[in-house]
Amino acid sequence: MKQGLSLRTSQHLALTPQLQQSIRLLQLSTLELSGEVDQMLDENPFLERAEEQAERESYGLEQADTAVSANDRELEYATYSGAQDTHTAQAGTESSAEDSSSALDDGPSWDGDGSVSLSPDDSEWGGEARAHGNNLSGDDEMDATELARNQESLQSFLQRQALTLRLSPEDQAALHFLIESLNDDGYLEDDLTDLATGLAGDDDSQIEELVHHFTVALPLLQSLEPTGVGARHLAECLRLQLQAMQADPAMEADTLAVALRICAQPMDLLARRDIKHLMPLCNASDTQVRAAIALIGRLEPKPGRRFVNVERNIVVPDVLVVAIGQGPQVKFQVRLNPEVMPRLRVHDIYANALKGHKAGGSDAANFAALQQRLQEARWFIKNIQQRFDTILRVSTAIVERQKSFFVHGELAMRPLVLREIADELGLHESTISRVTTAKYMATPYGTFELKYFFGSGLGTESGGNASSTAVRALIKQFVAAESPKKPLSDNQLSDMLKEQGIECARRTVAKYREGLRIAPASLRKEL
Repeated sequence: MKQGLSLRTSQHLALTPQLQQSIRLLQLSTLELSGEVDQMLDENPFLERAEEQAERESYGLEQADTAVSANDRELEYATYSGAQDTHTAQAGTESSAEDSSSALDDGPSWDGDGSVSLSPDDSEWGGEARAHGNNLSGDDEMDATELARNQESLQSFLQRQALTLRLSPEDQAALHFLIESLNDDGYLEDDLTDLATGLAGDDDSQIEELVHHFTVALPLLQSLEPTGVGARHLAECLRLQLQAMQADPAMEADTLAVALRICAQPMDLLARRDIKHLMPLCNASDTQVRAAIALIGRLEPKPGRRFVNVERNIVVPDVLVVAIGQGPQVKFQVRLNPEVMPRLRVHDIYANALKGHKAGGSDAANFAALQQRLQEARWFIKNIQQRFDTILRVSTAIVERQKSFFVHGELAMRPLVLREIADELGLHESTISRVTTAKYMATPYGTFELKYFFGSGLGTESGGNASSTAVRALIKQFVAAESPKKPLSDNQLSDMLKEQGIECARRTVAKYREGLRIAPASLRKEL
């Protein structure tokens, strides 16, 4: 084997720490970004929230402490002209960093040396310093969790009722424990013995005593509002609600009796509305069974549904779309939601203290480490700003492409793929995918994930394409207008779409119907 030297050229992409962080922040949801910001605030002493600004020193920092006048700040806030200056300042910071000392060799290579000269980005981002091109207005702030703060949980609602019962301390504690053991739907999923075992362990006598107290407390729990709470399964939940109706003199006793007998049968018969099998099992006529099933259909299968914590169902939008004007001249303004934008700044006291410190000898390593931390803080602020800039650009492009949706609703949605937006903005398709995942837009028709505005197209007789979202909206509209006694089958829906000039097979209709959580025609039929 002969040894030798040779030269070979090749191209490869090196992901710098800054680029890696930028990509990671871009794909985070609002909640995940909040956690990332909190973690960075804990780890990096040079980063602080604008509202948690430390008190300024009165000596040695005259230039750094010179505040911008209120008029200048208001003018900048109103005209949003600071975006271009921010780019210029960032470019100056990066170019001056080349002449400074480098950071630690064994850490990530952050561009620049951590030079501590202040720039517009160091003062604040997320407050007065807005994302580039942002049209935020302080008058339009939204608090999406306001409803959640006023929402009472199922447990607290039941505990208030339990306080009115005269019980021994043991039974009161047992009732409290059962209430806290309910799931979000209001069901008691665990067996009483299992609950007792979890508290008493292997002590059989204590388990037996706890089961006794739980057995006493269970009927008390099931007597509370909402009716049906504390049931162990669906059949018991329905039975509790039917038994509560027996006190209503307006209810027909025969219908209630048949409904109770139906609840004693396997639930799959009720789900299939299998009247032929239910008639002999319940000893009732066809008319009686149909009336009983109709009565059961009016019951609440999940008593705790209305108490489910609203905050978990609330989506805080990243982007707000506001209509300006009316009629054919209406325009839509795209804004970032200020509630989701972290207000961050570089701690200028620490930064200037580091600038004025001359390290040498054994302090050189510590000085370099602090310089690296400062540069990390600056890059973190810049990457967050870039994240919101990209979200705003993509959202604006989506609104321009889907303007018909914002005027006429989902029936006017047009086909759109990621590549169209990527080509328009000069970004990679994967970047658009990251931006549109777990990011939400508040529109006049509700709040939607950005991915909602993308959809494939179905062929039409005219040779064009119809958006799959618009087709789903048509199916929903057809079903809403159907006769309850003669619901539309998937074949009929497919034919109706063809009459509208949209080629959509029956299997595709079934797929869209299931995606809309619309039951088959046999289960939608009114008895």
